[in-house]
Amino acid sequence: MQIADLGDIGLHYRVDGDPDGAPVVFANSLGTDMRLWDPVLPHLPKGLRIIRYDKRGHGLSSAPDGPYSMGALVRDAEKLLDHLQVRECIFVGLSIGGMIAQGLAVKRMDQIRAIVLSNTAAKIATPAIWQDRIATARAGGIEALADATLGRWFSRPFRNSPQAALWRNMMVRQPLEGYLGCCAAISGTDFYTPTSGLRLPTLGIAGSEDGSTPPDLVRETVDLIPGARFELIRKAGHLPCVERPAEYAALLSGFLTETGHI
Repeated sequence: MQIADLGDIGLHYRVDGDPDGAPVVFANSLGTDMRLWDPVLPHLPKGLRIIRYDKRGHGLSSAPDGPYSMGALVRDAEKLLDHLQVRECIFVGLSIGGMIAQGLAVKRMDQIRAIVLSNTAAKIATPAIWQDRIATARAGGIEALADATLGRWFSRPFRNSPQAALWRNMMVRQPLEGYLGCCAAISGTDFYTPTSGLRLPTLGIAGSEDGSTPPDLVRETVDLIPGARFELIRKAGHLPCVERPAEYAALLSGFLTETGHI
């Protein structure tokens, strides 16, 4: 684990696997840190340079005062990949991480050869919904959003399992300003036009029980990109990499092979 000094921000990142391998970059969702991908990593093929990071305001990265813009989050990822001298990676983004993937693919085609848009969309919810969530968290902390959020994150059986408490704890322990800053970034983002201009290999992944980005919303965004493929993971919610890690990794591995990345 290391901190990359990117000037206005310090980003916590970690590199696993083969340092000379084909790079795969993972960007996680609102309210989680890089540990979101822990369940998937053991199922991935060998020979990959696996890069994970905490976006600004999350995990061990800097949490400057918000609100944040999506442009700033995209720029953070861009600077980190330049810092690590990454080119031609496959970028896997979940939820807000998938928005970052879309923005970065538009901006820096030299850095990205293919994207995985997981449980995400070109536009997520409405500004009014995000303003309500921001106001609720301002008044009562992230704790005030936790139960409703877990209802959108996970299928009912997983919510009733002991594991769900771990993810709830991760969410409520994120820095409040960082969480609210990223809420503002999502609220202000509409990528329908730029994403429709993308021309690169794309895999879309949705969870059948996802209450944050339902399958039809994910499919609508994936369909903006010609030739993109859409996959549905059944009995999983907004974080299928947690609920169905082997199935999720199998989709990723197939995509890595199809694109010639491995």
